[in-house]
Amino acid sequence: MELRQLRYFVAVAEEGGFARAAERLHIVQSAVSQQVRRLERELGLTLFERTTRRVSLTVAGERLLPEARMVLDAAERTRRVAADLASAGTGTLRLGTVRGPGQRVYRLLARLAELAPEVRVRVRSLTVAERLAAVRTGALDAALVRALPAAPGLELLPLWEDPLYVALPAGHPAAALARPALRDLADLPLRLAAREHNAPFHDLVTAAVRAATGAAPPAGPPFTDLQDTLTAIGAEGGRAPSWTVFYRVGGLPEVAGTAIRPLASPGVTTSLAVLPGPPGAALRALLAAAADTGA
Repeated sequence: MELRQLRYFVAVAEEGGFARAAERLHIVQSAVSQQVRRLERELGLTLFERTTRRVSLTVAGERLLPEARMVLDAAERTRRVAADLASAGTGTLRLGTVRGPGQRVYRLLARLAELAPEVRVRVRSLTVAERLAAVRTGALDAALVRALPAAPGLELLPLWEDPLYVALPAGHPAAALARPALRDLADLPLRLAAREHNAPFHDLVTAAVRAATGAAPPAGPPFTDLQDTLTAIGAEGGRAPSWTVFYRVGGLPEVAGTAIRPLASPGVTTSLAVLPGPPGAALRALLAAAADTGA
């Protein structure tokens, strides 16, 4: 009997099917089915009634489900205690960061150094998916994520919210507004990076535009990098105007023909993704530093 087999068994029972359990566990369905069948052979029991339409627990499965949960809870407690002991012994915090972390993150790490100088921080810059996967497996203690509403299997602790900025042709009427709203830009095609490059941010922007205007934003030319995109917007003039939206990392750029304004709403939230349960010593120090810096 393996812990992962018990974990898969519990997931199938809670999700009511192998496909949904596989989606929750971020693995293929065949792997879930295979491991559950191995568990059944190991125990000499049938845990699920399987039909073409539904999967349900047998009497044996219902009896063993709470036991499996207790075993997994005990294993998780053991892992967390071990992580706490390791953290206390080495004073190391493994932190995944957003690309272009910005001044808030630098202030957070500076305050951590003041509060807990014994804690060494190892920073890794990874994609969103890689950061979350590393926290789930324990390769990272925590990860900073932007614009993410939820992450299966993890807790998201909101730290701060930053304003979004819009860039549009300087001659557009919305450029005269101090803080334009999304409805003021409804007539302009939106330059936005493909969803696979940053799904949380893409979803945040498109959902906000749809809520403000009642329709999806008209697609403009693709967003490449910030400087090139701002230059292209400024060069369009009144011929084929478009706009884009971004969050500030350093100072605001200045591009001829392009107006940059803070967006009225929404903002973008940066959160700390962690495993559920009590944090280790190094992570506790990071949370204390976050509270001290106003997060």
